[in-house]
Amino acid sequence: MEAPFRRKNLPKALNLPQTTELLDQTDQGKTPKRDRAILELIYSAGLRAAEVVSINLDQFRSADGSIPIVGKGNKERIIFFGDMAKSAVLDYIHSERKSAKGAHHEPLFTNNYGDRLTTRTVQNIVKRWALTAGLPPETSPHTLRHTFATHLLDGGADLKTVQQLLGHASLATTQIYTSVSIDRLHEAVQKAHPKGSESDSV
Repeated sequence: MEAPFRRKNLPKALNLPQTTELLDQTDQGKTPKRDRAILELIYSAGLRAAEVVSINLDQFRSADGSIPIVGKGNKERIIFFGDMAKSAVLDYIHSERKSAKGAHHEPLFTNNYGDRLTTRTVQNIVKRWALTAGLPPETSPHTLRHTFATHLLDGGADLKTVQQLLGHASLATTQIYTSVSIDRLHEAVQKAHPKGSESDSV
């Protein structure tokens, strides 16, 4: 007998105004260029926090906007980032990045000592910027990853493409975002259509 289907909790994605509010705010903290580059890259490429900190300097390919990533289960994939993320990362590299002296594989994102960042640091960066932007306190790197996937589907990307970009082993894992997009479309109709809600028809 097949096990009963259990609906997973839907990911909490930011809407476009919230995403803009997060990324377009004035610089925060002591390392604003680094932190902004991290936020832009996570949203632009749908990265996990662990994947962000694992990137080495020589893996950042600004020419074609790509980075080779080793994700969960040591699965390799190529991620792609847009012009905003490219500009933010290059700005950080050329003006704020601390070099890791003697490191065989220099990390892209470093602390003030040139050491590789931890996932906890990335989580704290996202949380701090989110709170300053007035976003929900539970906003996390995974929220931005969910937002990346949801916005792609909202924009017409097919499910298989989103699966490959996220590095999901199974298409079923990616299909949860379809429900998110449908819910967002339903919400948009209720808010924008003259007969969208019961209160409007009274």
